[in-house]
Order: sequence, then C-alpha cells, then structure tokens
Amino acid sequence: MAIEAALGLGGNLGDPVAAFAIALQRLEAEPTIRLKALSSVWRTAPWGKLDQPEFRNLAVLIETSLSAEDLLALCLAIEREGGRERRERWGPRTLDIDILTYGGLVIDRPGLQVPHPRIAERAFVLAPLAEIAPELVIGGQAVASLREVSDRDGVKKDAGESERLRRIMFGEPLSE
Repeated sequence: MAIEAALGLGGNLGDPVAAFAIALQRLEAEPTIRLKALSSVWRTAPWGKLDQPEFRNLAVLIETSLSAEDLLALCLAIEREGGRERRERWGPRTLDIDILTYGGLVIDRPGLQVPHPRIAERAFVLAPLAEIAPELVIGGQAVASLREVSDRDGVKKDAGESERLRRIMFGEPLSE
C-alpha cells in the first residue's frame, strides 16, 4: 500500500542545489518511491545556530511503500552519500533530508518523530511545503494556514536556483 509522505531537504555547504538533485535522483531510482511534487528552492536564514551561511531548502511529496523507519534509513543513507557529517545540532551541512509527514500518522519513537518536530514554527519548512501541499493538515491545521502566521523574514523563493535544479533533474544529468 502506498503512503504519501512529505520530505524537506536543506543544506548550506558546498552546492546544495546539486546535492538536492543527486538526492532526488537517488530517491527517484528507488522502485518503492514515486516523486509526486517538487517545490521551488528557497533561500533561508540560518535557524538555531545563526553564525553560518544561509540555507537552501525545498520540499518534495512522494508516494512510497516503504515503512516510515525504512524511509528514514534511506534518507540517512542518502545524506551520508552526500557527505553529511553530524557534528553539531542545527549546524552547517551539505545535505539534510527530513521526513515532514508520513500519511496522516503521528509517530513518536526514538530517532523518528512525524510530523517533524516544530514544523509549525519553521517558515523554512512551511514555505516550500505550502507551495506544493497547501491543504496538507498538520496538527489540525492546513499548511497554508500555518504558513500565513509563520515568521516570513529571511525566507525567499530563489527562481534562479529553482530553474537550475529543474534543469539538472530533467535536462542535464549530474555526474557523480
């Protein structure tokens, strides 16, 4: 049975857009995953730890037959393949892939919390997610409603990077 899940991708080291493209190509290559929708790339100010470069963020809707645990394991493997090193909380990173939602399920286990914790407070998650799934309900509220009341400072759509991602994904394959 296929479940719809929302993933959030972020990064601020190296070339995050290229890292997103490789991660999305890797997800798309999985027979258990189908990409359904892809947001624009958003530029966002750092959150939590402020003395680092700005981030690029995007959201993607997928359909998957993987369990939430197996999807998390795949996301963590893709992060590692992309050079992710977990050194400090909210610190700089080459690639971060978060499971934002998994069907309508609420999961609270060590290492896996869905919907993603503090999602309603994070404009850098809500902006791209509202672009592709405005009616998605999290905690009883539609993403579009949550986005309306979120702090919009430091979160801006980046048309140039969005176009570059689409060109890489659908026109000019990346060599690894």
